[in-house]
Amino acid sequence: MEFVDAMMEDLRWFGFDWQEGPDCGGPFGPYAQSERRKVYVAALNQLRTAGLVYPCTCTRKDILTAARAPHAEDEGEPIYPGTCRARGAAHELSNASPPAESGTPGSPHPAPGTRINWRFRVPEGESVCFVDGNCGAQRFVAGKDFGDFVVWRQADVPSYQLACTVDDATMRITEVVRGADLLPSTARQLLLYRALGWTPPQFYHCALMTDEAGVRLAKRHDALSLRRMREAGQSPTSLRAGW
Repeated sequence: MEFVDAMMEDLRWFGFDWQEGPDCGGPFGPYAQSERRKVYVAALNQLRTAGLVYPCTCTRKDILTAARAPHAEDEGEPIYPGTCRARGAAHELSNASPPAESGTPGSPHPAPGTRINWRFRVPEGESVCFVDGNCGAQRFVAGKDFGDFVVWRQADVPSYQLACTVDDATMRITEVVRGADLLPSTARQLLLYRALGWTPPQFYHCALMTDEAGVRLAKRHDALSLRRMREAGQSPTSLRAGW
């Protein structure tokens, strides 16, 4: 919790202000993902009932050695070759149990002791098109630019793709602003919005911040964090002017 408090303190220092959230409440809480499991499980079960997800026992090594693995998705994630989709996934799905809404963690297992992920079955060959508020018209082809993606992880938690889609929809977010590296994720999330019967928000993807050499800034660049710059005596006004 101390890290969450520090993050919100830094954001307020920088000049951000919000009317609802984990620190001030609001009509669409709870705002901590750790308290929203019931909502995520309900979305997963809706996808499962519609036959749009299936359990996958493949390890990352299995995927990396598959024939299609060299065609990489964003963030270095290889495109899933459809191994479990093709080998009786429907039968496995009918016998697998979904995660519980509460209680001790434990991924759903098609067989005792088997650790699985749940993957969304993308419509092969379908073009997912949208207009980004900054980057303009975008087009991604399911099965080519991205494959069947994980919506529930073997650690018994929702994936980023499912969690942020569910959060944005149930909190009635109308515009999402984030980094341009997440443009491919938007295509996958739009498929989830459609599958769950929700209206997607507008998207605006910003250029990523880089260092002097053009390398994308990441968490490992702690010297450039807001907290470090604040401690170094820089002001929010000068930082905003520089960006």
